[in-house]
Amino acid sequence: MLLKTLFGTKHDRDIKKIRPIVNQINSLEAQMQALSDDELKAQTPKFKEMIKNGADLDSILPEAYATVREASKRSLGMRHFDVQMIGGIVLFQGKIAEMKTGEGKTLTATLPLYLVALEGKGAHIITVNDYLASRDAKEMGVLFNWLGLSVGCIVADMSDEERQAAYRSDITYGTNNEFAFDYLRDNMKFSLEEYVQRDFRYCIVDEVDSILIDEARTPLLISGPSEGNTDAYGLANSVIPKLTVEKHFTVDEKTKSAIFTEDGIIKVQEVLKIENLYDLKNSELLHHLNQALRAHHLFKNDVDYVIKEGKVIIVDEFTGRLKDGSRWSDGLHQAIEAKEGVEVKSENQTLASITFQNYFKMYSKLAGMTGTADTEAEEFGKIYNLDVVVIPTNEPVARIDEADVIYKNKNAKNKAIINLVRELHEKGQPVLVGTISIDSSVLLSEELERAGIPHNVLNAKQHGREADIIKDAGQKGAVTIATNMAGRGTDIKLTDETKALGGLYIVGTERHESRRIDNQLRGRSGRQGDPGHSKFFLSLDDDLMRIFGSDRISKVMNTLGMQEDEPIEHKMISNAIAKAQKKVETHNFEIRKHLLEFDNVMNEQRRVIYRIRREILGDNDNLGFVKEMIEDVSEELVNTFRTEKKVPLDQWPWDEMKQSFKATFNTELEISAVECSEKFAGNIEEYFTTRANEIIDEKFSKYEEEQVKLALREILLTTFDNHWKEHLLAMDHMKEGINLRAYAQKDPLTEYKRESFTLFEGMRIEVKKSVVRNMYTVRLYTKEEIDELRKQHQEELERQLEAYKMAQEALEKAEEAKAIQAVSRGRNKVGRNDLCPCGSGKKFKQCHGA
Repeated sequence: MLLKTLFGTKHDRDIKKIRPIVNQINSLEAQMQALSDDELKAQTPKFKEMIKNGADLDSILPEAYATVREASKRSLGMRHFDVQMIGGIVLFQGKIAEMKTGEGKTLTATLPLYLVALEGKGAHIITVNDYLASRDAKEMGVLFNWLGLSVGCIVADMSDEERQAAYRSDITYGTNNEFAFDYLRDNMKFSLEEYVQRDFRYCIVDEVDSILIDEARTPLLISGPSEGNTDAYGLANSVIPKLTVEKHFTVDEKTKSAIFTEDGIIKVQEVLKIENLYDLKNSELLHHLNQALRAHHLFKNDVDYVIKEGKVIIVDEFTGRLKDGSRWSDGLHQAIEAKEGVEVKSENQTLASITFQNYFKMYSKLAGMTGTADTEAEEFGKIYNLDVVVIPTNEPVARIDEADVIYKNKNAKNKAIINLVRELHEKGQPVLVGTISIDSSVLLSEELERAGIPHNVLNAKQHGREADIIKDAGQKGAVTIATNMAGRGTDIKLTDETKALGGLYIVGTERHESRRIDNQLRGRSGRQGDPGHSKFFLSLDDDLMRIFGSDRISKVMNTLGMQEDEPIEHKMISNAIAKAQKKVETHNFEIRKHLLEFDNVMNEQRRVIYRIRREILGDNDNLGFVKEMIEDVSEELVNTFRTEKKVPLDQWPWDEMKQSFKATFNTELEISAVECSEKFAGNIEEYFTTRANEIIDEKFSKYEEEQVKLALREILLTTFDNHWKEHLLAMDHMKEGINLRAYAQKDPLTEYKRESFTLFEGMRIEVKKSVVRNMYTVRLYTKEEIDELRKQHQEELERQLEAYKMAQEALEKAEEAKAIQAVSRGRNKVGRNDLCPCGSGKKFKQCHGA
């Protein structure tokens, strides 16, 4: 305390450093006022030219901020206060500005947004809902447009074209969910031109505590069925028993691989009645058949896995323990399920995921604004490396915050709340009643109705009426019930009359588990030096009280003989609750920290895969990328036959190597020890790689360059996406049981890192094998072949149409014959003047004469 008295708080010191910059901005005000509108607008191209010529943003900040302040006065009729200039500087520095409600955060943000947008790389501002994003973009867009900058807004239900345009604007408003989902969706697309986002340059997160803390416990997920139709596994499974080992397939237990022979391929094609198993359209079926072959001949019950309660459970090959919850990836687990006749699970799996923490950490510079961040300053520092600076208010806070009052039960509490609200309503003082849930707001509303007190309810169900409800909440006699998060980011404006009556009275009906949410509710009142009042009503039935210390307080109340409707009101109680809240906050911080530590492992892998995807989409030497994989696969192939002791070249198992080479690279090319020795000095890896490259070069030489590029891109993307999807599923299953490792005195995070690395390395190897296999087996079509196929398709279509016409004509004739038979049968029953039963609508005598 003595040190604070001598040197001031950290926030005091922060503000002291910024004051000289604000003075510099203020010294330019007269100069800006002297400029005409056109001259002031010309500041934007002038700044852009300065940046182009090497000026950094810090050097032009004072003049840029002075420009925005003057432009705001002329276009919006609002002048930035000095404290808003301080806030704008803090935001540009990449920190969190804690600004009390009503201090004008929306206008403050225009300063750094304008400055960063001058670079032409985009500046983003994130808020909590579509309404606020649209409102701020529209209102502040007037200022930015006046200064010659474009403004976009990202909300739900926009097309990709609209999103692209919004992201390419100088300044883009939007919500955290939309921005993060756009990132995930972009990285699932098959063309760079379809991407909607661009680089992550600068972002201000409004209500930063809500977005980066309250919503950071759950990662964002895009999910989908893991393997689509499970029938494909059953179909593949039914084929394998009809095949004979050696004749139709070979098995290599050393490399855990099984390969169809030519006879096997012919047999499979006969069984499934298909012409070409290796046609691109059959690639998924071929994949299922390969996995079914492995499942039947390489994985054994009670050795590699057990069947328990109708589930296939993996046996750990190193410990012999069951790995419940783990699943083999790439469809192998489903193939074994089909083989064993248990339920084949096609579960919803993660296709893409990210936490808000890792999404927003991608920005080169991140900043935030809120009315309540200081209580979470430690978390912002540790997780996001964000410093919190408390900005002084423009006017001193005049709100009176009373001590909490506690009742024995909710009935007594609610009676007290109704009595206070009635008293304030009759007096004319506006009241905002804060509840922690929609259910509570509805129940309280019903009690107010019974008491005959007119009021408005603001919760998620009335989201569309938010602006109208907030607009009237500061009027004389207004009573508004709101969930604690409702109305966040909006200001309740008072009239002179309601200011004289004491301003807005905040009634809290329950303490939230976070002090920030309570402070946010209190902050609705007392804006810009307005008068105000706040008071929290609690009961021993409330969740927070029930969990923390209600028994002790209940005993005190009973000992004192206090009645049900008699409250305890003491600062000691408020302090005890604040301590309880701090415990909950610490616990929640640990949960979020734990989530981030686990997601950081995934984040590194995600960044690698997304970077590779972008490179593939950009056609950055995809053929060279494939040839690197061919080299790796060749080396691995050689290593499977390498013995521990060095042996002469001619003593290697060349017969087996020939078969593996032919199967791996789908070729009839003969390899030999003699050729390897004579032409490659015995370097088998180089020999295999060279021959494999010659095969692929010859194959692609028959096609146009553009065809080859398209084939390379499609095979690479499809293979990477499929394996990444399977990897995410395997990671999900592994994560489910990882915390149980703690019982074995192992750190779950360390175990997760180790196993996820093993899974990722395994996936990388499988990707290489799959890409190489697909490259050598896929069939491309020349332009002439495509034209011929189209012609055949058109002829087939015409044949089908002709057959359909003939069938329709035959049907009509049959119907007519049926009608005539009906007439014939009904001749004696139908009168001459009756309607004919043939359906013509005519009389019988007109239709058939007789």
